[in-house]
Amino acid sequence: MKIVETVQELQNLIKEAKRNESVVGFVPTMGFLHEGHLSLVDQAQKECDLVVMSIFVNPLQFGPNEDFDRYPRNFERDSRLARNAGVNILFYPNVKEMYPTESAMKVIVHEGVSVLCGKSRPGHFDGVATVVLKLFNIVTPDRAYFGMKDAQQVAVIEKMIRDFNLQVSLIGCPTLREEDGLAKSSRNVNLTDVERKEAVSIYNSLQLAKKLIAQGERKTERIQEEMTTFLETNSSGTIDYIELLTYPELNHLEQLEGKVIIAIAQQYSKARLIDNIVLEIE
Repeated sequence: MKIVETVQELQNLIKEAKRNESVVGFVPTMGFLHEGHLSLVDQAQKECDLVVMSIFVNPLQFGPNEDFDRYPRNFERDSRLARNAGVNILFYPNVKEMYPTESAMKVIVHEGVSVLCGKSRPGHFDGVATVVLKLFNIVTPDRAYFGMKDAQQVAVIEKMIRDFNLQVSLIGCPTLREEDGLAKSSRNVNLTDVERKEAVSIYNSLQLAKKLIAQGERKTERIQEEMTTFLETNSSGTIDYIELLTYPELNHLEQLEGKVIIAIAQQYSKARLIDNIVLEIE
């Protein structure tokens, strides 16, 4: 595995690979890798000749009172995990390398961001889309791999690829979970022992919603009420949102039909956790 810290060196390596007609797979991350990230690498390895992973904690997607400084970082550990997983090139730029001057422009996302995480984090997906567009232009991948745990991010990036005619295929990969169902996340390390035990209620509430739908319930409000009661009874976390929306359009529904996402965000003392399931409803 080659560790690269500059845009120029990475672009030179990619150009050489493409001269040899290599298919380039890309796994963008913010580091503190876990099995979820590594499952994306595994999928990329199966479909690509060259696997590039980036590790960059992007300041543009953090608000003024969010956890940019607290976001866990451990490059030595990450590089070891990436190497063992079979990453070919690990791109590890600093902020100055990614943003050498004050940007004259950025991507503004105006569809699908007034719900879910976008509702309480104004500007967050502008920062996500801007850095992903930069990374796509730097890496020029054929295929890019994202986890469906952040399904709103996947939907936003799919629309960016469509609207800007980017020549990359987005591959949405299933959420990886702990044995008790909690979605794997770099932020899980910030949970207290008590919160970690309670956090499984997020996944369990999604399963409750799935069960209600299987039993014939279609009223969005009714399912939200049941999920809210369950979470408030089984967890000390504060519910940020529980939403049931069309996917990937992310529009509100009173009655569920078609492809929908059921999504949750819950705030604990030092960690905000998200999770979701996507269902096809007849």
